[in-house]
Amino acid sequence: MEGGGSLDSQIESLLNVEKQMRLNGDVAGTKKAAIDILQLCFAARAWKTLNDQIVVLSKRRGQLKQAVTAMVQQAMQYIDETPDIETKIELIKTLNSVSAGKIYVEIERARLIKRLAKIKEEQGEIAEAADLMQEIAVETFGAMAKTEKIAFILEQVRLCLDRQDYVRAQILSRKISPRVFDADPSKEKKKPKEGESIVEEAPADIPSLLELKRIYYGLMIRYYSHSNDYLEICRCYKSIYEVPSVKEDPSQWIPVLRKICWYLVLSPHDPMQSSLLNSTLEDKNLSEIPHFRSLLKQVITMEVIQWTALWNKFKEEFENEKNMLGGSLGDKAAEDLRERIIEHNILVVSKYYARITVKRLAELLCLTVEEAIKHLSDMVVSKALVAKVDRPMGVVCFQSAKDSNDILNSWASNLEKLLDLVEKSCHQIHKETMVHKAALKV
Repeated sequence: MEGGGSLDSQIESLLNVEKQMRLNGDVAGTKKAAIDILQLCFAARAWKTLNDQIVVLSKRRGQLKQAVTAMVQQAMQYIDETPDIETKIELIKTLNSVSAGKIYVEIERARLIKRLAKIKEEQGEIAEAADLMQEIAVETFGAMAKTEKIAFILEQVRLCLDRQDYVRAQILSRKISPRVFDADPSKEKKKPKEGESIVEEAPADIPSLLELKRIYYGLMIRYYSHSNDYLEICRCYKSIYEVPSVKEDPSQWIPVLRKICWYLVLSPHDPMQSSLLNSTLEDKNLSEIPHFRSLLKQVITMEVIQWTALWNKFKEEFENEKNMLGGSLGDKAAEDLRERIIEHNILVVSKYYARITVKRLAELLCLTVEEAIKHLSDMVVSKALVAKVDRPMGVVCFQSAKDSNDILNSWASNLEKLLDLVEKSCHQIHKETMVHKAALKV
């Protein structure tokens, strides 16, 4: 390297200055000497020397925390100036080893790990990138900005989903409470009390809280899509729909509202699904997509739905979803939609019939007898319905077996009504008798 001798002599003299300042306890002087050494190495583009000096300075006896912090922060500015990817990785690894285990540079270390993970991901090493990110538990960093913490955890979740580690993705996602996205950022900026750590400002490249909300629910949709949990996917889309920037732009909310409608229909019948269905039907924006309004109306109306007619009507819309935001509804979506319509029809039949023959039930459901019994049995097992099938007689009974307490309560209630009726009748008879007697006296 040209001028290597002069660089070494300059570093040597600065190291002596740094030593004097450090031993005298001069914080500002020690920081300046350490930064000057790094600037000399950077100016000479001596990357190996720079890495060596960072390690040497950090390991010097009684090295001041402020000097190490300033040195790491200064060296981080040089990462983007490195000539090639190998030099960049080497510098990041050096800074990572220097900041490891030091609580006063934990935020810098987290940012370094994030950059290294990004490089690894670009090189196609997803598993290694995910492992690197999982080393850092940013939720314990008091001085890190809330938005930066959330962005870091979301990056951890994304990498876990990319490597198809769904268990760890779920564990990491639980570190973020959905309520944090509803907080008002303007009210949270308050002066720290005495003794509290000062929270740093988030870097410029960190998205806003509302943008992070969209990213979070986008990742949760990916997670729930793996297990085909349609109701949770619907709730995620509902949360995205509530974001002000989405609600103001029809090109954004129409695809989201379409997805909400589809996933509501695909969700198994339960109280939460019914509540979401009714609240969605009350949405005024639904009038912009009348096809979907009629679909939800059909599902909520207690009438038997003909599957073939419904599928012919909505097949084109269903297949168009793959070109919309969020992509297709899933590999099993068409099959699950048919299942939901059959379940809806069984619930309708149970509402209008106390007893019905299996043959008639199969006719109403447009299924074979075996298929009708299978679907009915599945609903009974999942406790969506109470029914008994008498196979030899070929009869389905939808009445539930009453508990002895319920029978006694019902009997007591009936007896009370009977006695009340007898009392009223006696009163009327007595009244009529008195009127008749009065008429005779006249």
